[in-house]
Amino acid sequence: MTAFDLSESPEHGGRLQAAIQRWGIPREQWLDLSTGINPVPWPVPAIPPEVWQRLPEPDDGLEKIIRSWAGAPERASCLPVAGSQAAIMALPAVRARVHGLGRVAVPVPGYREHGHAWRRAGFEVVAIPEQAIEQDDLTWLDSVDVVVWIQPNNPTGQLVDPARLLLWHQRLQARGGWLVLDQAFVEGEPGHGLEPWAGAPGLILLRSLGKFFGLAGMRAGAVLAEPELTRALAFELGPWTVSGPARYLMARALADRAWQIEALGRLQTSRLRMDGLLRKSGMPATNGTLLFRTVHHENAAPIADELARRAILVRRFDEPPALRFGLPPDESGWQRLGSALSELTYLIDHPHPG
Repeated sequence: MTAFDLSESPEHGGRLQAAIQRWGIPREQWLDLSTGINPVPWPVPAIPPEVWQRLPEPDDGLEKIIRSWAGAPERASCLPVAGSQAAIMALPAVRARVHGLGRVAVPVPGYREHGHAWRRAGFEVVAIPEQAIEQDDLTWLDSVDVVVWIQPNNPTGQLVDPARLLLWHQRLQARGGWLVLDQAFVEGEPGHGLEPWAGAPGLILLRSLGKFFGLAGMRAGAVLAEPELTRALAFELGPWTVSGPARYLMARALADRAWQIEALGRLQTSRLRMDGLLRKSGMPATNGTLLFRTVHHENAAPIADELARRAILVRRFDEPPALRFGLPPDESGWQRLGSALSELTYLIDHPHPG
């Protein structure tokens, strides 16, 4: 397995202010498609004044609501966190305290904060072997202590069969290892999460409200794991990691099943529309998730720059060269993107421009 350098902090989508400064285009003119976030978010209600005036209350019933929403059993311990990023950053310290340092396998390409957090804590970080996703040989697991998988992967959209993930978990757990499953984009992929097994030793599930609910700024998520692990993680994070207003909104968003059903249908339609639009523009085959579509293209950098000159921000990846398109928020956004892509056929159709 290949080790890799994670010395620099990873970049993220949503860097609109940097684009504004680089291209000199006012904020109100941008169509920001750089993040994989629902462009039509859950409608946030007014928050009662007393919620702002009290410390967060851990016995407010939020954990039960999260388990019900996720489909996790009662045995699963639930810890609300300030977005799954908070857990990503804290888990290496918990692992090191209990088991010492070791070797961690992460998906490459994938959300780079995972590898960055483990490397920063002193762990050796390696890439999950590409063949491990499809092959039945599990011996590669014997050389690592923790495996992190993103289900579905960001930015590739790749899914691993849950039965295979369970085999990974069983082999790791037999040696005291962990399987950390980041399910930030699992909505729209029914049957691919491991919530029914939540609470099993060595299995750690991360969920987020930032993506599907479109509430990235609220910094809200949850960890589902065995009680001993969530206690250790809570100790590492300290008290009140999720604000009272965030807990109030989390409970109401997760209980709003009618909105979730409507949003799921709308996003599924938008995903198909984006695939059709990219295909019509001459882009190669797409993959991704319910909330973004990724295309691999040798001209990813110049295409991203030309879109930016038209005040359309997409996420660009260099290795391998690719573009990630979030979903437009309205019909005007769809028309702008379609018009811009139609003007870039000289870059899209010619991978090696002269």
